[in-house]
Amino acid sequence: MDIGRVGVWHPMIAKAPAEEVRRAAGRIEALGYGAIWVNEGWGGKEPFTVAAIVLAATERIAVGTGIANLWVRDAATMAAASVALADGYPGRFLLGIGVSHAPLVGQRGHHYDKPLATMRAYLDAMDEAAQILPKAEFPRVLAALRPKMLELARDRASGAHPYFVPPEHTVQARRILGPDRLLIPEQAVVIESDPARAREIARTHMAYYLTLPNYLNNLRTLGFTDGDFADGGSDRLVDAIVAWGDTDAIVKRVRAHLDAGADHVAIQPLSPDDPDLQDALTQLTHLAPSLGL
Repeated sequence: MDIGRVGVWHPMIAKAPAEEVRRAAGRIEALGYGAIWVNEGWGGKEPFTVAAIVLAATERIAVGTGIANLWVRDAATMAAASVALADGYPGRFLLGIGVSHAPLVGQRGHHYDKPLATMRAYLDAMDEAAQILPKAEFPRVLAALRPKMLELARDRASGAHPYFVPPEHTVQARRILGPDRLLIPEQAVVIESDPARAREIARTHMAYYLTLPNYLNNLRTLGFTDGDFADGGSDRLVDAIVAWGDTDAIVKRVRAHLDAGADHVAIQPLSPDDPDLQDALTQLTHLAPSLGL
């Protein structure tokens, strides 16, 4: 499967009206991006259904779930949905799967416990279900941040799709995954050269993620402290998580991930207020030539 070196992750792919998503997907494909990632979260549409809409509206671009929450559907359903899309659009669907976060899982009425064991058992059940499903090939990547989940992504999946990580994490992830597994980090970006304004936009984006222990614990392993997490995030943390500046600055960060071992970087354009798909398309249009698309 050819997913290119750069793709697009944006929350409005799963929230905007279908016709707007179709137009955006067509534009992203025409610009040369290699993949579109569909997230799963509160207030968003069901990601496999959205992925089907995006696949039907495009011709070649790959579409991945980034990330399908294993608590939302049982393993047999996850496997069957993946097979349906992979069979319907050969070589264009990727399954990204994750254990989510304790607060989000609790909102769904589940008890979040032992994420590594939960993921391992879920993959076992998916593989068992696959034995009786029609055959269809698709990569399976895990939302892996810490070493043990990355090892599971190496041993039981096609690789990893980390979120909310700087290039320093990509270095460590590649070391654990080895040379032959996919590594697909997400990278938030904003084309804004004024430091105060850029960091204001970045902090708005980061605010909720800084309440989730999985991300904080991962950032601690990279040398960040509780002081970095306070008051919306230190400048050091903000600058590590969100690439901001002119087009060259954004391209430099994408290349930093690629040089660190990423196969593909899923960029998430941030907007001044709420997530805005049209503003994201404007930024993606500016970035495409410099990214070599």
